[in-house]
Amino acid sequence: MTEPDAPTAQAWAALGGPPELVERVAWTGAPGLDAVLPVRELARATVAAASLAAAELLAQRTGQAMADVRVDEGAVAVAFTSERHLRVDGRPIPLFAPLSGFWPSADGWVRTHANYPHHRARLLAALGLADSGDDTDLVDRLRDAIAERPSVDVQEAAYAAGGLAVAVVPPGGHAAPLVTTTVGTRVTEPLLPATLRAEGVRVLDLTRVLAGPVATRTLALLGADVLRVDAPWLREDDGTHIDTGVGKRSTRLDLADPADRATFERLLDAADVVVTGYRPGALDRHGLGAEALLDRRPSLVVAQLCAWGWDDAWSGRRGFDSLVQAGTGISMIEGADDGRPGALPAQALDHGTGYLLAAAVLRSLTARQATGAGAHVRLSLAGTARWLQHGIEPDPLPGPPYAPDQYVTERPSPELAVRHALPPVHYEGAPADWRHLATPWGSDTANWL
Repeated sequence: MTEPDAPTAQAWAALGGPPELVERVAWTGAPGLDAVLPVRELARATVAAASLAAAELLAQRTGQAMADVRVDEGAVAVAFTSERHLRVDGRPIPLFAPLSGFWPSADGWVRTHANYPHHRARLLAALGLADSGDDTDLVDRLRDAIAERPSVDVQEAAYAAGGLAVAVVPPGGHAAPLVTTTVGTRVTEPLLPATLRAEGVRVLDLTRVLAGPVATRTLALLGADVLRVDAPWLREDDGTHIDTGVGKRSTRLDLADPADRATFERLLDAADVVVTGYRPGALDRHGLGAEALLDRRPSLVVAQLCAWGWDDAWSGRRGFDSLVQAGTGISMIEGADDGRPGALPAQALDHGTGYLLAAAVLRSLTARQATGAGAHVRLSLAGTARWLQHGIEPDPLPGPPYAPDQYVTERPSPELAVRHALPPVHYEGAPADWRHLATPWGSDTANWL
């Protein structure tokens, strides 16, 4: 084994893992994800933490010796840009809509996110722009409207309208811990012995783009029965769903409808893990806050994810990776010499937080196996952003560029031919791929396998 990697040790310590296990991690492959900030170091550390947590749970459930972990840096780089490598019937998926991006304002820059129709409509409404349906025309009009106003004015107008725009700011603010875990009281529901890491574990997936689905597709890779539940009217982008839905099933339930709510209650009664990716408080009105869930089922692992942190002044605001980069100073750090903001070489806050979230769930399941107790874990994109900026020392690793094609696979199905990135989570005996491609969004029955 190589010398312990400092960022991996930091991530593992934040997860409460036994420090001596970090020595079981080794590295292979060529590095990628070049940036001003230590993105490569963050990426490989988060994947290593998830791999280590999976190996730890496997040893706990089988009684076998702990497997060694070997992380391939090329596989990590491809996985962190999985949406760029996805091909559906030979076609790439759109990544950002025309109205999503950086725009010069009267006093700086603004980053907008308008990939979803409702966010696009709210952004236009906030700026007093009618939707002509002509993207070329709207790009010009949006640029002109933002150029006339200070950045914070655009940000606050969009927020008030339910849209998404964030002023590009210098580093600082939105401080949040990397991981917080609260272990429940002892109960009598340990996991049953199994030959797979997460075999028999039932995961209710209440997440959307991108960190939450990355976490739950990792749990699905490791054998969990993951059922994603969405509101019928809140459709996921097809490409994103195909990319992050591998190994999982997808259903639609309206929690305000009595019949659908009864179905959801039956699912919840048999779940082992509930993963949520909505703003703090957004699910409380449905009785799905962490405290309510754990009062009802003390053996549950409740894993929560948000954009801006749980105690931040912005905790109730929506956010995506690109917006958190703008609002935490990353866009300025990665900017060009002419002052134009820049971006990380991957949506690394999303992917990194996703692997850490999966690791936190796996570690909580390991603890439950021993004690029967549930747990409450919280992560945020802002917490990962802070770690990237202030917690990781760069460690350049020279070497030739990685070859992406060796880390992707093409799988035909009756409906589509899908070329997707292979999973980067690896240890001795780890699965090489997911059991199946993503099922069509909302097409599965709302039950456990």
